[in-house]
Amino acid sequence: MTDKGLVHIIDDDEAVRAGLGSLIRSAGNEAKLYDSPDAFMASELPAIPSCLLLDVRLPGTGTNGLDFQASLQKVGILLPVIFVTGHGDIQMSVRGMKAGAIDFLTKPLRSQDVLDAVDAALARDRKRRMEEVAISTVRQRYETLTARERQVIALVTSGKMNKQMAGELQLSEITIKVYRGAVMKKMGAKTLADLVKMSELLRLAGQEPS
Repeated sequence: MTDKGLVHIIDDDEAVRAGLGSLIRSAGNEAKLYDSPDAFMASELPAIPSCLLLDVRLPGTGTNGLDFQASLQKVGILLPVIFVTGHGDIQMSVRGMKAGAIDFLTKPLRSQDVLDAVDAALARDRKRRMEEVAISTVRQRYETLTARERQVIALVTSGKMNKQMAGELQLSEITIKVYRGAVMKKMGAKTLADLVKMSELLRLAGQEPS
C-alpha cells in the first residue's frame, strides 16, 4: 500500500473546500472535493488509506454530517471521519465522537489542527486496511483445513496439550501430532504464538476455530 493518503472533503462552501484541498495537497496527500454527500456517494472510492473531512452543516442537501456518518456505517463505508463546523456544540461533538469520529474541528480552522487530525485518520484507516488483508489471508488458509484439523486448531489455541487433545478427540497422541503439523503447515504458522494470533484474527472476522 502507498504511504500517500486520500482525503475526501465534503463542504457546501466552495472557498472552504478549495482551501482545505490546497492544505491537504501541500502535506503530500491527495484530496477530492465534493459539494454534497450525494456527490461523494456517486464517486469512486480508491482502495488506498483514506478519510473524510465532513462539514456538519450541509444546507440544501437534505441531511447533515452526523446523519451522513451514520448512513455510511450502515452501508459498510468505514472511512474515518473528521467533522468540521462553524456551529459546533458539545452535544454534536459527543454524538460524532461516540460514532467513531477522529476529531471535531471548529471554524476558523487552524492548519496544523487539520493536518494532525488527517494524519491520525489516515493512520487508523491504513491499520484497518492492513488488518483486513491479514484477516482475508488467514480466512482463506482456514478454509483449506479439514473438519478434524479445525477441531485441532481450536484445541491447540485454547491451550490444550497433545495428551489432552488426544483424550478429547479419542485419538492417539501420534495422530494428534500429525494433525497439529498439518494445521501449522496449512496455516503458514511457524510457532504456536503465530497460530494463536491467526486464531484471534479469525475471531475478529466472526469465524472462530471450532
